[in-house]
Amino acid sequence: MTIRELCTKGAVELAALIRHRDVSSREVVDAHLARIEALNPTLNAVTTTLAVTARDAATAVDRAIAAGRKLGPLAGVPFTVKENIDLAGTATTWGLAAFADQIATADAPTVSRLREAGGIPLARTNLPDWAFRWDVESSNAGRTLNPWDAARTPGGTSGGEAAALAAGMTPLGLGNDLGGSLRVPAQMCGIATIRPSRGRVANHAVTQPWPEPIAFQMTNCQGPMARRVADLRLALELISAPDVRDPRWTPAPFALPPLARGSRVAVLRDPAGGGIDPQVRAGIDRAAAWLADAGYEIVDAELPALDAVAQAWFDAIWADVGALWPGMEPITGPGECGFVNAALAAGVFKPVDQAAQRKVWAEIYEHAAAWNAFFATHPIVLSPVCCERPWLINADHTRVAEIAHAMRMVVAVNILGLPGCVVPVGCDEGLPQAVQLVGARFNESWLLDAAQAIEDRAPVLTPIAPRGAGGKR
Repeated sequence: MTIRELCTKGAVELAALIRHRDVSSREVVDAHLARIEALNPTLNAVTTTLAVTARDAATAVDRAIAAGRKLGPLAGVPFTVKENIDLAGTATTWGLAAFADQIATADAPTVSRLREAGGIPLARTNLPDWAFRWDVESSNAGRTLNPWDAARTPGGTSGGEAAALAAGMTPLGLGNDLGGSLRVPAQMCGIATIRPSRGRVANHAVTQPWPEPIAFQMTNCQGPMARRVADLRLALELISAPDVRDPRWTPAPFALPPLARGSRVAVLRDPAGGGIDPQVRAGIDRAAAWLADAGYEIVDAELPALDAVAQAWFDAIWADVGALWPGMEPITGPGECGFVNAALAAGVFKPVDQAAQRKVWAEIYEHAAAWNAFFATHPIVLSPVCCERPWLINADHTRVAEIAHAMRMVVAVNILGLPGCVVPVGCDEGLPQAVQLVGARFNESWLLDAAQAIEDRAPVLTPIAPRGAGGKR
């Protein structure tokens, strides 16, 4: 197979090809390294390649297969890792020049689980300083470009992963999601991802820059990114294993009995009536029609107190980040400082003391109960991710209040600890479209089933080559 052919395959498909000896793991790794070499100078999605160790691991897999040994379900498949997730022997930079030499001494739980399944770490990917911006501009590694349009954001903070996947530089990636950092880049770059439920995936870091604040513990999670829903399903099942380093991990079953045909999907075509870009709305309408075709009952609905739930995220997050910011700011680059200062000036982030934060969490308990009641009769919610199409780079310095409002269906999922699956649905006006599927905690398999139904009917968008880098668009 050619380099391009190998780089169009998903992780599950590559694993089968390697297992059946239709292609070697070394060929797969070499193809993706060649793709990185060709396209990354344009995109700047990958910060570090691990060519020597990846090739050595691939050779070991090929020898094991030739010897007839039984290997894991991802044996020989390369994957990439966002630079705020520990990968032993490499730098966990958090996008900061000050942390450029912060070498992890152990793998994060998600990395460990993919290695145990036979996956091969291939490269690290870019993120903004502190993983705290809906764009990717690192003071250590520079800006990552969106392969669809270099003038627009790839989304943050896992935008390096999303751009690398969209361009075919990797078949599988690991990211995380504090306020949309898996789902927003997936929308902006036309790939798939799933933000797991709170407690589903174990997390730990030996390089954590601070004791993790309560808002981070309650809203952040680790998750997979890919181009295909089948790859998300396999990766999520693998990384949902326990790890003694995370006492918050919850032993919830992964596979659920499928929903009955005719189960209800609540469609939010304009969440809380707050406005939505027509390009994004067209994707919602298309996905709703496809789910109807797949046998779901489609109803238009609204979630309880959505605006209040979204505002609770901003209050809870800034109560903790605001306390840390005086120590963060001196080593933070101008791109990140510009975003934070703009958000403060626009009132997106407001001073919240501990008493107010406690009130926020008390209110969230009531909101979560109301959403659970909603999910009892509407087990799947179809909504936008961000209600805007990919915006121009640095627009979060000049339009931060509008962008924050467009994120209302993103951050609401975080503050409630819910799962959210994103699947691409097409391309309109030269930019990708995607939708979000949301459900009750630990109902990821139902969301993945619905996402698969959409993917089965949607056009294939990726991989693509960035403009000016050659290759087929």
